[in-house]
Amino acid sequence: MGPNLAQVDLQAIPLVQGTATYSVLSDTITLLDVYLTYPGGTSGTQDMYCYGISRTEFAAIPDKAIQGKPNQFWFDRLQAPTLTLYPVPDGNGPYTLHYYRFRQVQDAIIANGVTPEVPNRALDALVSGLAYRLSRIYAPQMEDKRKADAAEAWGLYAKQDTENVPMYITPALSGYYRI
Repeated sequence: MGPNLAQVDLQAIPLVQGTATYSVLSDTITLLDVYLTYPGGTSGTQDMYCYGISRTEFAAIPDKAIQGKPNQFWFDRLQAPTLTLYPVPDGNGPYTLHYYRFRQVQDAIIANGVTPEVPNRALDALVSGLAYRLSRIYAPQMEDKRKADAAEAWGLYAKQDTENVPMYITPALSGYYRI
């Protein structure tokens, strides 16, 4: 149902000149924010946001081997996911690519006694969802009631599991006016 904050983490990849495609951890579901760190600025490094492009947009790039400071990426969600940069990193680095990712929740493993990876604020949603699923088998007459409980618990969790920042929506109007 979308990223929850407990499964978001920051990863870093040191980039190599001339290498466009990098492996991403296999439990990565999607990339949320990607930025490039490179030498410069008053602190010695600068960060530059990188924009995601689709498979179609990547396929439309005529010369995918051009080297420069990467500012776009294509995330290929394979069994072994990859991240392909454009332009390909040049020799003006060193460059480090940082990305926030939404990763797969770790399941319970009974054999080793590992419990499910659930933040404490999600326990009610987990328990009510489980009760709903079990009611289908063991108490069908209670299924509707358990479904409502599960939906309410998930709604409360999803509402509180967000970043507390304002959202801005700004239309791109520059193409409509000539100066």
